[in-house]
Parts: sequence; C-alpha cells; structure tokens
Amino acid sequence: MTATRIGLVVAAWRRHYAVRFGDGETLSCVLKGRSTTLACGDRVVVRRVAGGGAIESVEPRRSLVYRSDAFREKLVAANVDQIAAVVAPDLPVDLELLHRWGIAAAIERCRYLIVLNKSDLPGFDVLRTRAAPFGALGAVLAEISATRDIEPLVPEFRGRRSVLIGQSGMGKSTVLNGLVPGAQARVGEVSTALDSGRHTTTEAALYELEGPDDGWIVDSPGMKTFGLAHADPHRIDEAFVDIAPYVGRCRFRDCRHDREPGCAVREAEAEGAIASHRIALMHTLRAEAAARGA
Repeated sequence: MTATRIGLVVAAWRRHYAVRFGDGETLSCVLKGRSTTLACGDRVVVRRVAGGGAIESVEPRRSLVYRSDAFREKLVAANVDQIAAVVAPDLPVDLELLHRWGIAAAIERCRYLIVLNKSDLPGFDVLRTRAAPFGALGAVLAEISATRDIEPLVPEFRGRRSVLIGQSGMGKSTVLNGLVPGAQARVGEVSTALDSGRHTTTEAALYELEGPDDGWIVDSPGMKTFGLAHADPHRIDEAFVDIAPYVGRCRFRDCRHDREPGCAVREAEAEGAIASHRIALMHTLRAEAAARGA
C-alpha cells in the first residue's frame, strides 16, 4: 500500500488543490468525497496516485477564517494566527468591513493587524485618524508606504501565519510582493502544479516566508463584503471587546441589549463608553446568524 504524507494546501481550483510537502515538492491533488471543503493553510493527508495525489483527510484546524451569508459560505484561510487588513487613503475605506474583519479575528482568536498603506499620499492623516478607534479596540496599526520601504512591516509577519485581506486597489499585492520576494514566480510554480492549461488558480494562494520561522501568508482576493452568518451568537457577543465586559451586568440574564430596562450595554452607550454603531453591528451580525440558522 502506498504510504501517505502530510502536506500544506497552498492553492485551489474547485476540487483540485496544490499541496506542498516538507521537502519542497508541490503536488496536484484531488479531494476524495464531497462533504469536505479545504482552504489554503489546511494540513492534509495525501496518498500518491497516478497523475498526482488523493487527499484522504484533513488535520485538525487551529482556526478557520471564512465568510458566509444565509445561503452560502466561502473559506478564506485555515490555521492562521493573524488577519492582516490593508487600507489606503486614495480610495474610500469601508469601515464596516474593517469592523467585521476585527470580529472575525476575535472569534478565531487571531491577532488583528491593520496595515495603513501609502503613507506618502495626501489624506493619510485622515486615514490615520479614522483607524485610531480600531487601535483602541485592540488592533495593531502599522503605517507604511509599500512601494518605498516594506521593512517596517516585516516584523509584523515574521513567524506568523497570516491571511492578507483588503478591498481592491489598497495595495495588497504590493505589500505581498514586498514581503515575499519572487511571489509571482511562486504563482507560476503553483499554476504548473495545478496544470493551469486546464485549470486557473486561484481564489487564494499561500506563500511561505523566507527564513527559519515557519511563517506564511495567504493572499485572498479583494473583498467587497464579509458576512459572518456562520458565527455562534455567543461568540459574536464575546468578540465585541468593548461590549463584552457589560453583557453580564444587565438586569435580565437574557437581555438582548435593545430596549430592555436595566441594560448595562445601553447604559454604557449613553455614557459614551460604547459607540452606537458597534451595538448596531452586533445586532446586525446576530440577525445574519439567525437567518442562516432558520
């Protein structure tokens, strides 16, 4: 019987996956069965077969970042310990997306890094001011101009397993190419492994960082929406670090933090300790989760 090996999913096309092994080999693999979906960052058990490999099982995940609504879900990355969002001053920044990514990071117990890119452009001071509240909520803020000097950002990724996300046009690709020299060449290697004459990667791709720290970055496509309908409502409440300390202080144990008397969350809002838009977002995410579960 052919021996199995454990490898890392580095790219995907439908049910075809590029899996990289510890010796550097990248193999085109097909996932057996239809009940499982994989993401870049998954560690999988592979058996070599004619023409490539067969993925037989998935190792337990440390984390899973994905977006969902009431009807469908899309996996973004597995086993990450950092969600890194890229924003810039020359395009409108969707602040709700930034909040949603922060909630996703908290739910998966990941570090949340916001990369403030294009620091050399006019309007950067405004971007810095708009980002400051996220720092108060626990996000790490890093200011750079990726086209000029990427070095200040390198320590934020060294030794970490990150997923890089952002709206289109924010400079995410420039950040990636600065952090991973030769990234485009690695795209070519993955395309060859997946036989890109027939298949086109990829909705996400994983790039290993140079050095002994075992770090990597999953690059995801530009995002306009990020639903969290899959999230457990209790985890949603806990993920709002500004709201969670007040949840247990309400008069009623099942308080929905809406119009109930004696609601500690609403009292904190009235005192300015919690921003109204954060409570509104919490209710929106709860409603999304309820619609999915209905």
